[in-house]
Amino acid sequence: MIVRKLKDVAQGPVEMEGAQGVTKQLVLGSADGAPHFSFRVFTVMPGGHSPHHSHEVEHLNYVLGGSGALVDGQGNLNPLQAGDFAFVAPGDVHQFRNTGVEPFVFLCAVPREYE
Repeated sequence: MIVRKLKDVAQGPVEMEGAQGVTKQLVLGSADGAPHFSFRVFTVMPGGHSPHHSHEVEHLNYVLGGSGALVDGQGNLNPLQAGDFAFVAPGDVHQFRNTGVEPFVFLCAVPREYE
């Protein structure tokens, strides 16, 4: 078993083209022996966003704090706040955007190969 505090996990910038003001923490993953999924925590600063992109794996997301939006391929904003879940299917064009004044923080579970 592994028990870990989020505050003890290293945080680094997301360096994908199109990302602005986003950091990532790899909370649990392949290095921990996780056989199928990895848990990542993203923090999006006010005015920040992830790239508007798609890929071949699903995302299972849970909002931990702040407020933001999940933007779809047509530019529609789907509001998110603490306690909300969001599913991004393989191939869905998406972007996470901070729409508030505090950090927008969410847990993202992905297949381990995509960590």
